Amino acid sequence: MARVRILVLTSSTGAGHDARAQAFAEWCFELYRHDVDVRIEQMLEKSSRLFRWGVDFYNWIQMKSPWIHKAFFLFVELLSLVNRRSVRWGRRYYEQMLRDYRPHLVFSVHDCLNRGYFQLARKILGPGQVRCATYCGEFSGGFGYSINWVEPSADLYVSRTPTARDYAVKLGMPRERTRVRGHLMRPRAHLEVLRTASARRDYLVDTLELAPDRFTFFLATGGNGANNHLALLPKLLPHAGRVQAVVICGRNRDAYNEVVHWRNEHPGLGVFVDGFSEEVHLLMQVSDAIVTRGGTTTCAKALHFECPVVFNAIGGIMPQEELTVKFFRNAQAAELIANADDFAALVTRWMERPKEYRELRGRFLGLRYDENPATVIEELVDLGAAAAGAKLKLRPFPPRKER
Repeated sequence: MARVRILVLTSSTGAGHDARAQAFAEWCFELYRHDVDVRIEQMLEKSSRLFRWGVDFYNWIQMKSPWIHKAFFLFVELLSLVNRRSVRWGRRYYEQMLRDYRPHLVFSVHDCLNRGYFQLARKILGPGQVRCATYCGEFSGGFGYSINWVEPSADLYVSRTPTARDYAVKLGMPRERTRVRGHLMRPRAHLEVLRTASARRDYLVDTLELAPDRFTFFLATGGNGANNHLALLPKLLPHAGRVQAVVICGRNRDAYNEVVHWRNEHPGLGVFVDGFSEEVHLLMQVSDAIVTRGGTTTCAKALHFECPVVFNAIGGIMPQEELTVKFFRNAQAAELIANADDFAALVTRWMERPKEYRELRGRFLGLRYDENPATVIEELVDLGAAAAGAKLKLRPFPPRKER
């Protein structure tokens, strides 16, 4: 049987792109084992010093000054002209990768790795020898939705929502080659489920050492650790008998140490603290609301696990985050805070008028849809299999690991 080779193009601008690349690779092994070989490449960082600087600058902006990204976004949009028909910067590295690996599918999960990259792959490997596909994680369209996402020659374009799909079509993607598929989360996130109220209670009490009957705020952060935890946690103190917090700090060791110290000085408020967590999917299942920036991966998980979102807009909102905020706010299905006082007012409002929270949660859940997570994997792998002249058999879907 021919082995299908899939090259995944990603970059560490934020954590979401890499998370989707990793999820795809893990699902391929779960469902096809050694019949499918997946190679993930940090294409921007590895192929060009200029791009490596751009990635570092992007992550600095995300942590320090999100408002600057509006200008940076417009600069990045120029790539739609530079890479209109082929790859300019970083071409040598990418071309050598294509010649050495000879993928049957080039799969992009990053907006800057579509235009030019698909055309060059076909030129190097030959027509019919490679297929090309994109997974775009944006929730809606408009300013912040990069035109670089849309390469009309792609064999398949996967969008997270119908709203985002329609915008891709508006930008030139043929509708018949588009799909709407929601999650692309790691198998573990789909399979580890706290199915019952008693399971959620046990996780809160035994694992997190929190109370089982208090409103739980989940203060989240991206992988790089950008956060406002020390500004938000004090706003929970007036309601310490009714609320508690789950706090993660990503790979920001200083933030972790500071929150641990703050917790020790305020024993009246229940707080669970972790650094970079591999159990975000479980933490969401026991939380009543998550406070996060508009990262698409986190918000998609929150929607899947029925954990309403409070958007953290302190310091401004990056353009691609605005797409996520707009999607939920247009449906009146999320709250937004611009500063710590906004958060304090929201906590007070929900504690005094819990019906408001329940109504928002109902609108939030109205945006959900369930799907078989293997569907999008099979569609993508089938593209590669067609180029390889192979017919692969899907393994049985693994059972859920209910707690």
